[in-house]
Parts: sequence; structure tokens; C-alpha cells
Amino acid sequence: MKVIIAEKPSVAKNIADALKIKSKKDGYFEGEGYFITWAFGHLLQLYDAKDYDSKMARWKMENFPFIPEQFQYKVKSDPRNRDRQDGGAAKQLRTIKSLIKKREVDGIISACDFDREGQIIGDTIIENINAGKRVYRLLLNEWTPNAILQGLNQLKSNEELLPLRNAGVSRQWADWVIGINLTSAATLKFQKGKGQALNIGRVLLPTLKIIYDRDKEIENFKPEKFFKLAALFRTKDGKEYEGFYTEGKEDKFKTKEYLDNISGQLNGAPAIVDDKTTEKKRELPPYLFNLSNLQGYITSKYKGWTSSKVLKTAQSLYEKKYITYPRTASNVLDDSLTGKAAKVLEVMKKGLPFEEEVRFRKSKRVFNSAKVDSHSAIMPTYLVPKSLTRDEAIVYEAVKNRFIMQFMPAAEHEETKIITKLRNADMKGFFVSKGRVQLTEGWKKVENIKSKEALLPSVNVNDEVETVKNKVSSHETKPPKPHTEKTLLKVMETCGRSYNEEDTTAEAMEAVLSGFSIGTPATRAETIKKLTDTGYISALGKNLQCTDLGRRLVETFPVKELFDLEFTGRLEKSLADIEKQKFDKERFLQLIYQFTKEAVQQIKTGEDVIIHEIASSKRSTEVLGKCPVCGNGVIEGFKGFGCSNWKNGCKFVVWKNDKFLATLRKKPTKTMVKQLLTKGSANVKGLTSKKGNKFNAILKYEKNPENDYFSWKMEFDKKF
Repeated sequence: MKVIIAEKPSVAKNIADALKIKSKKDGYFEGEGYFITWAFGHLLQLYDAKDYDSKMARWKMENFPFIPEQFQYKVKSDPRNRDRQDGGAAKQLRTIKSLIKKREVDGIISACDFDREGQIIGDTIIENINAGKRVYRLLLNEWTPNAILQGLNQLKSNEELLPLRNAGVSRQWADWVIGINLTSAATLKFQKGKGQALNIGRVLLPTLKIIYDRDKEIENFKPEKFFKLAALFRTKDGKEYEGFYTEGKEDKFKTKEYLDNISGQLNGAPAIVDDKTTEKKRELPPYLFNLSNLQGYITSKYKGWTSSKVLKTAQSLYEKKYITYPRTASNVLDDSLTGKAAKVLEVMKKGLPFEEEVRFRKSKRVFNSAKVDSHSAIMPTYLVPKSLTRDEAIVYEAVKNRFIMQFMPAAEHEETKIITKLRNADMKGFFVSKGRVQLTEGWKKVENIKSKEALLPSVNVNDEVETVKNKVSSHETKPPKPHTEKTLLKVMETCGRSYNEEDTTAEAMEAVLSGFSIGTPATRAETIKKLTDTGYISALGKNLQCTDLGRRLVETFPVKELFDLEFTGRLEKSLADIEKQKFDKERFLQLIYQFTKEAVQQIKTGEDVIIHEIASSKRSTEVLGKCPVCGNGVIEGFKGFGCSNWKNGCKFVVWKNDKFLATLRKKPTKTMVKQLLTKGSANVKGLTSKKGNKFNAILKYEKNPENDYFSWKMEFDKKF
């Protein structure tokens, strides 16, 4: 018998289903020579500082820097009470231990995700139990039955994954050391009042700096005026077309007077078609999705989506066996997947109106092992979903369509350029007209992408045309756009080396493949969410911007290396190199420890300024109404208005930073919550629309029928 440890219950069920095991016990499946059990992600966590030394229970500046001699793990804490063990985690660990210790068990198979986090989730559980039995590793990119059965016949020794484990442990320990020490020291030094700590992190601060820099660019931008001259020409058969005055390659001019002088020569002046070029151009489809590009695509196309939500949804599709591993940095497939991709394509194309145009072919643009970083690009599996949630359908369709596009014909269009010159006029330049006609839709049929066409009349070189009218127009240069999650993810992915989603320059690709980045595909979404939760950034629609707190932190916090993209990129590259056995784990950790000691000293000796001041206020225990879930009293807390029965598991809460209300530029108040609880609705004044208009509405906060969450509903009453 062997024990298989999956990362989550859903994955354990996938394995059991593939092996046709029906017998489910409390915390595991049994049959066919296997016990299949599971974790809930991390069952163990690193010790808190106070677990190593009781003096660390109170934050005192003289206690820092604090670096344990040896890192230790414990059962993860209850999220509602960090001083208590999570009961579910402790129970599941006991179940796993009892299975591993059975006499008939001669081996353990770690089936956690094939990445740094998955490796240390499995390893910490197995080492905590200290079974003394051989450990194998199941490495899969998808959880379909075929892949599982094949993977169980191709197990690796867990010892072969030591470099991956070293990289995961190095990341975990480094972030603990930097986070614990610098967050504590910074809060003691720069924060006045008690409340949420001044969160300092290795990945958090450089990401904040990217947004800060863009905000400053926009603030400091000074618009410059420029002018353009457009002329309308008419052919002998009465067809009209527009051209823009150009000298060399420049059609923007700094002085209006210069163009006014040329404009004065145009009225009714004869002109001639001096040149005409027509060129056919091929458009290839965008590359397969990696996680960052999938997050960017969804968040920019659909309202209300965050990169965190995209990852969560993609992870759900992965665990349901419908897509391959989503936490990947690659946008191509490994050559070994050629046969699998061909079979998937046969399934995916059936019934499409353009099925005959979908043809499998192997190309370097899709299959290229040299450009695969650990995991291939995201693609659908051969299993076709029978039912999906609305969110899952959005992400699945994006992945499926992007895959099908790779095997459609290229889109083709024709570009025409006409050069028109005035006869007998004293001017250096000429007028340029551009036209575009779509010839073949190709891959654009998959998502019905319509290209803008600009039609030009049929003319020949030396044709005479008449100048009908002209106009000098005034324009201004525009400031850079605020960062969105899409643009921010791209900068994080390559540490600013590439801003273009489809950029495949050698430098940009090398940055991705070498691991030179801010965070990893698995952690970037959480970093953006954490920046919002800590109050360092805020979102206005899709645009991200620094809050006052975020700005003060960037401008005042003395450890400038943490804001440096190059510094962070080098650390992340070192972790990637540990995984590739090009860098030593102990050397990396010594660099982190030394940096942390110097950073704490910088904070201690830094200027005494207040970055964050928290107004002291006594929390009210006033009961605002009855909880609609369990009937207990709802009271105001630090982060929201929640049920007083939360310790026993009631999850009802109206968050003070509620995202829906934030889009309306409103925060919940005691009065609003009282009305919701007593009347079922609240009359709310002064809401703000996306266009900036003020309005009033009736808001309701109702439980969703399919889950335990509550959603807002808005109604309008003319009397209100």
C-alpha cells in the first residue's frame, strides 16, 4: 500500500476517480493499493517569533533584528485566533500520520502541485510526521484521468526535487525574516497609534514603487501643443479621401502659423497622386496564455475582475481537470506535448462553424521547449465541461479560444498608402493617406474580432485630384495612463524590461526564462490584493493609484533597496537559480540575513517621522441589529460590521472597504447597517456614478442562494 498526499480534497477525488476508487472514509479514500488523503494547502506554518523566544511576544525595538538559528514549523493557526491551532488542519494531520504509520504502507507519494509551494507543502507534512518511509513525487500538469494513470507509472524519487524544495524554502524563510523584522521595526519607528501594522515586504514595496512612479509621471506631465493639417481631396469621378500634411515622417508641428501658411495655398488648388503603394500583411494570433497574460486579458476585458479572482477561477478549472496548470510564466508548449495538443484540438474544434479551417500543425511559435519555464503555457484538456459557473466560463472560453487560434490561418489585410502633392505650390511636404482592408479573417473568427477598415478610392499614380477643403487642428500630448492590473502584472513579470503583452524580444524573453522578475506567477495577484488591503493603493475603476499612505511610505521609508526593481529582480533570479542548481541556498539566506540586519539598523537610525498615524478610538459594542444568518448581535469591528458570533463560525460581515460601495465612492456607516438589519434595505444618498454624477438609491444586502456570501442589490425609488 502507498499513501498519496494531494494538495486539496478536490485533487484527491480526481486521483480516486482515475483509479475508480469509491470507498471514502473520514479524511481519505481507500482502494486499489492506495490510501489517498489530502491537505488544505498549507497545514503547517513557520513558527511565529514568540514561539522561538517569549520576549518576542511584545514588540520592542531592541529585540530586532531577530533571526532564528533553525526554522521550525507548527500546525497552522486558526485565521480568527492566531493563538489557537486550526482544528481542521490538526485533525487532517492526525489522519495523514495514522495512514503513513500503518504497517502495510511501504511508500508515500506527494501529489501536491508541481511548483515551489506545492513541494514544501508536501515535504513539511511528511517531515513533520517523520515516517522513515520512501517518498515519491507525482508530477503532473493536469488532473485528467489519463494524465494521472500515466503519472503514477512514471513516479520520481522525491530526492530529485530537492532543488525545487530548496528554492521554495529559501523564498519562505527569506520573506519571513524580511517581513517580521522590517514590518515590526518600521511600525515601531514610523507609526503612531495601534492598529494594522506598517506592512513591509520583499515583493510588496517594489510593486508599490511601480505605481508610485507612474502616478508621479502623470502629476509632473506638462502637455505640449502640436498642430496637424488635414486636406480633403476629390478624384475626377467624385470620390473623396483625406490626407495629412507630412514632412519627412513628421505630421505633427509645433507652430500653427507654419501650417496656416501652407493651408492658405490649398483652397481649390490642383494636386496629383505622386505615389501609391499597396502591401499585403499577415497577422498571427497572440501567443498562448501564461498566467500574467491571462490575468491581464480578463481584467482589462471584463468589469469587476481582479488578477486574484482570475487566478482563483483558473485554479478551480485546473482542479476540475478542464485546463492545465495555470501558474506558469511560459506562453509556449513543450515539444513533448505535440501529440496531446493534437488530440485536444480534435475535441475542441468539433461543431465550430469554421471547423474545416482548424488544422493541427507543429510550429516553433506554439511548441518550443527552449522557451518553457518549468511549466508549459495554459491550454484546455481533452475533457469538455458539462457545466461551469459564469466566472469559470469566462476564463475557460478565453483559454480554449486562445488555443484554437494557434491552429487557424493567419489573418490577412491589405494596407494602401497614397502620397498626394500639390502642383505649383511652394511647400516641402506632401499629404499622406492610409487605407486598410481585411482580406482574410483567419484566427479572428474564433472570437469574432472585427478589424477597423479605412477605404480609399481607386486611384493611380499621376491622377489629378482637386483640393476640396482643409483644416489646421490643435492637439495636446497626453500624459501616461495610470497602471491597471494588466500593465502592472507585465512590469512585474519582467521587472520593467517589457511593457508589451506580445513582446518576444530576446531581452524580454530572457528576463522571464531566467526568473528575473518581481514575484512569481503564483504570487503577483496576492501582492496586488495585499497592497489594496494594507491601504497602500486604491482602485478607481480599473486604474490603480497610490494612497497618501503609500506615497508617504515610498518617500520616507529609508531602506531604498526594497523599492529597487533591479534589487528585487536579482533576488527572484537567485531563487530561480537555486531551483536550477546554479546558486546555493545557504549563500542566498546569508545574503538575506545580512541585508535584514543592515535594513533594521537603517530604520533605527533613520529620521524620526510619522508615516502612518492611527487615530485612537474606542470600539463600540453597540448592537446594530440581528445577524441575518444566526440571529446574534451585529457590532462594529476594526475592519467591518460583523456578527458577534464569529468565534463559532458565523461569517456575516459588511466590510468597511467593501468593493461594491467603493465603486460608488461610499463607505458603509452605522446608520446604513442598522437600516439593512432592521428594515432589509437602506436609503443611501450621495452615491457617485462612473461618470461622476451624484445619485440616491435603495441598497439591499442579500445572501446568495448558491453560497454563504452576500451581495448588494440596488433599487431606485422616485420618492426617495
